[in-house]
Amino acid sequence: MPGKKFDAIKPQTARVVSHTEPKRILIANAKGGCGKTTLATNTAAYFASQGAKVVLIDHDPQGSSAQWLDARSQNLPSIYSVAAYRKDDNHTTRSFQLMVPIDTTHIIIDTPAGVSGNVLSDHLRHCDLILMPVVPSVIDIRAATGFIKDVLLSPGFRIKPKPIAVIANRVKRNTLGYNKLEAFLNSLNIPFITTIRDTQQYVRAAEFGMGIFDFSQPNEKDREEWQPLINWLNIQLNNSKNN
Repeated sequence: MPGKKFDAIKPQTARVVSHTEPKRILIANAKGGCGKTTLATNTAAYFASQGAKVVLIDHDPQGSSAQWLDARSQNLPSIYSVAAYRKDDNHTTRSFQLMVPIDTTHIIIDTPAGVSGNVLSDHLRHCDLILMPVVPSVIDIRAATGFIKDVLLSPGFRIKPKPIAVIANRVKRNTLGYNKLEAFLNSLNIPFITTIRDTQQYVRAAEFGMGIFDFSQPNEKDREEWQPLINWLNIQLNNSKNN
């Protein structure tokens, strides 16, 4: 696997010894099974394909993002791994375990299900953007409603609000669930960026530690679905760089 791994357990921000701070993109939703890892790994793969120096931090005890990186070929654009869910040992400091390369430009943070309270606040305090994947079923929308409220009321967010965007996973447009999700987000002025299908392309990519942007002949429909998110990310990151 390209890059060096760093093990850690607490949801603190990674330490970077650099004059330019990397941009941190938080992937979060308290509900499990909404596609956080798929979104995190493919976002990391996109920025790596553009020549960015990317670190993927995995806080989920399942370690799915870290396992994805374990399967990644050295012939693909390098993505560094911080397995933040693992227990530390007595021979290294917490600061060292969370250290990332000094040339890091983007940090993608994959959070576990059920993240809340001080842990959520800490994540929010140390990120620049928040991406929230949602499966637009009635149960998931209810869970998303509560989580968004937790985010907006969290001290880590209220001290310095960050742009939030929602991505719908595994859904067809113009269904009842889709329309309810869209109406809910519009009521909060939170952008509903795009809808990502549940296809075998993602399954095949995940098996080999790849994102859809790593394929030599990517599926055009998948790229079309990702383009609005890519555009939003680039606009927000450019805005934060100018502030």
